[in-house]
Amino acid sequence: MRLMVSGGGTGGHIYPALAVINELKRQDPTAEVMYVGSQRGIESTIVPELGIPFKEMEIQGFKRSLSLENFKTVYLFLKSVHRAKKLVRDFKPDVVLGTGGYVSGAVLYAAAKQHVPTVIHEQNSVVGMTNKFLSRYVDKIAINFEMARDQFQTEKVVMTGNPRAQEVANIESHFDLATFGLDNTKPTLLVVGGSQGALKLNKVMVDSLKTFATKDYQVIFVTGPKRYDDVMAQVKELQAPNIAIKSYISNMPEVLPKMAAVVGRSGATTLAELTALGVPSILIPSPYVTADHQTKNAQSLVNANAALMIKEADLSAETLISTVDQLMTDPEKQAAMAAASKKLGKPHAATEMVDLLKSVIKTHQA
Repeated sequence: MRLMVSGGGTGGHIYPALAVINELKRQDPTAEVMYVGSQRGIESTIVPELGIPFKEMEIQGFKRSLSLENFKTVYLFLKSVHRAKKLVRDFKPDVVLGTGGYVSGAVLYAAAKQHVPTVIHEQNSVVGMTNKFLSRYVDKIAINFEMARDQFQTEKVVMTGNPRAQEVANIESHFDLATFGLDNTKPTLLVVGGSQGALKLNKVMVDSLKTFATKDYQVIFVTGPKRYDDVMAQVKELQAPNIAIKSYISNMPEVLPKMAAVVGRSGATTLAELTALGVPSILIPSPYVTADHQTKNAQSLVNANAALMIKEADLSAETLISTVDQLMTDPEKQAAMAAASKKLGKPHAATEMVDLLKSVIKTHQA
């Protein structure tokens, strides 16, 4: 198979794409892949480092207010479509996969207009502007949340889950909590505000640590690299053998299976990982995302009894400690939420995506 992939801007768009590429290469080591990303997106660093052929485009999003920048956006989009058509002609993909971000809009539109089989993947419960635009042109639309189905108003939709889930589900963890100075026999809570940390969650955690230090369970608190020194300066008097404070955890898929519960954001990739492993969670949706989609992502887990939710506006040391205690001191509740989380998981999502790509190719060939 010759697969062209486009997705960029955030890890939520990139990691599902990489999971599909990895699964395709596992099934067929001779498969050829080209990744098309944006010049300024993090994919321009991540993808080439993995040895995947990468082509970049200059593109930007629309400003939501009236702005002269929007004329430049239209110009860059049309220029990118022209470049994408040439890339498609030169690479001759059997199928093109888009995982979101403005760059995938130009690439998938160009491919569809050249009658190349196309599939998009929507990670979130609220459909992004690019995927909404592409939905009328592509052959199939893969989704991660059932809530997204009706927003497309088309029969093209297929539930696959998030391909990233499969990579995490297949990891056999041998992580030793003693690495963090903790006890492998005690229930452990992970608190993390995304790869950069979350300012309010960090502040609330600093206010909560003295209380957490008195608990029978353990806490791993990840501050984010830029905020670590500031947090450590505030808690330097703290003596707590049951608390580990880290700036960043690079091997998160190794650590997650050892956790009794996780406090964190509700981005699509995070939730895919948690449900693939069946980890209970306390979700604090980021209020700074488009259409408040993290709240809707979190709500789908809350509705299934797989998670508890605290809105950032309601987040305080009191609400955090009482919600954590509710979960960490009740093994029955933990077990029930773990089972509900696992039930939502899609541990074969990457395989299902590769199967969908193959089926779209076959339909075009018929």
